[in-house]
Amino acid sequence: MQRVLIAGTGSGCGKTTVTCAVLSALRQRGVKVSAFKCGPDYIDPMFYREILGTPSHNLDSFFCDRNQLCHLLEAGCQSAEIAVIEGVMGFYDGAEGSAYHISEITETPVILVINARGMKESIGAVMQGFLQYQKPNRIAGFILNQLPERLIPFAEQLCAELHTEYFGCLPVHEHTLKSRHLGLVTASEITDIHEKTDVLGRLAEKHILLDKILKVKCGPMPAYRKTVIPKLNSQPVIAVAHDKAFCFQYEENLSILRETGCEIQFFSPLADAHLPQADGLLLCGGYPELYAEQLSANQTMLAELRNAVQAGMPVIAECGGFMYLHEEIETKNGHCLPLAGVIRGRVFPTKRLQRFGYVSLHTDADNLICDAGETVKAHEFHYWDSTNPGSDFSAGKTDGRTWECGHASQTIYAGFPHLYFPSDYRIALRFASACALFGGKDGSYSSD
Repeated sequence: MQRVLIAGTGSGCGKTTVTCAVLSALRQRGVKVSAFKCGPDYIDPMFYREILGTPSHNLDSFFCDRNQLCHLLEAGCQSAEIAVIEGVMGFYDGAEGSAYHISEITETPVILVINARGMKESIGAVMQGFLQYQKPNRIAGFILNQLPERLIPFAEQLCAELHTEYFGCLPVHEHTLKSRHLGLVTASEITDIHEKTDVLGRLAEKHILLDKILKVKCGPMPAYRKTVIPKLNSQPVIAVAHDKAFCFQYEENLSILRETGCEIQFFSPLADAHLPQADGLLLCGGYPELYAEQLSANQTMLAELRNAVQAGMPVIAECGGFMYLHEEIETKNGHCLPLAGVIRGRVFPTKRLQRFGYVSLHTDADNLICDAGETVKAHEFHYWDSTNPGSDFSAGKTDGRTWECGHASQTIYAGFPHLYFPSDYRIALRFASACALFGGKDGSYSSD
């Protein structure tokens, strides 16, 4: 399977802009592409989906072992001619979750993006440093972002002298994608997203060596064992929040729920007057704070959601979804607005990241997502906090820091940590089974 990983020297070097430019150019050529993002990022895959018109995926080596990573990569490429994977942070950053680590696990060649603005000879120092820092590595060559066109011959010469490949450049342009504190502004917020990415595609067609990328030397996929997910003996319906306020959803989570036999019913807490008929609720993260007034004004939706959860409908509510379940939200101008009222307390803005990165959640009591004594992998990234963040889990980081978080029972998981079902498909099975039982259906399952 042809595949390439576009990594960067660090955050902000332009690897997402370069990746989107390459995806757009390949789509305009009619090449069938599958797109992936290393790590837990939600926003970059939204851009890939807008460009390609197909689902995009995550590859995360903190959440997944080698077998699961290779399976997710191959499963996401069934009809593609090439897989384009974007790295996370700098190529070597992130320890076991780094782009370097994923490139080694999946045996994928790497094209490294360097922001060349303001440099000339120093470009060679950066190239040599990355080529030599850790060996072996799979760096096949480089793309120079914001490179003045007059320096293209010099960049080609540098690559030849360092025995690596020049894969082209993006010259200085005005189409860099805008950022926000959680990463890029989401694709749905950019009214002219298709025009912008089409321009990036035309720039890539002119300045990036696409034919060389399509032919980069790539071996077969590593062998792996496929995980067989048991299937429910019924088909519960799960209502999944999906709109501009709730958009941080992993495609893999939905795929695993469908594999267990669940039917997914999308709804909009912003626009819909009523909660759909369902056996369970999945309230994902997003930016509810940006739409607080509209969410608060939709009183019928809030009441129906509150009644459903209080009646025992199973619910997973992560980060933004967790915020939505609170009694009220404090806006940045200090006003408090009512929300669902399932979780007592108020969510409020802060001036800095509260908890950031991968965590392991441990609990001493059976609940909706795991049994007592088990550990669940998760990640956090939020500027907002709660007067009642919960205490049913102990969250721990590899550096020894711990804190209490989350609300959990046999029918609810609600907290700031985000879950990734491929890390442990039993999370999805427990949730799906609880939804089936709530709906009066058969909650048992088999692996046949």
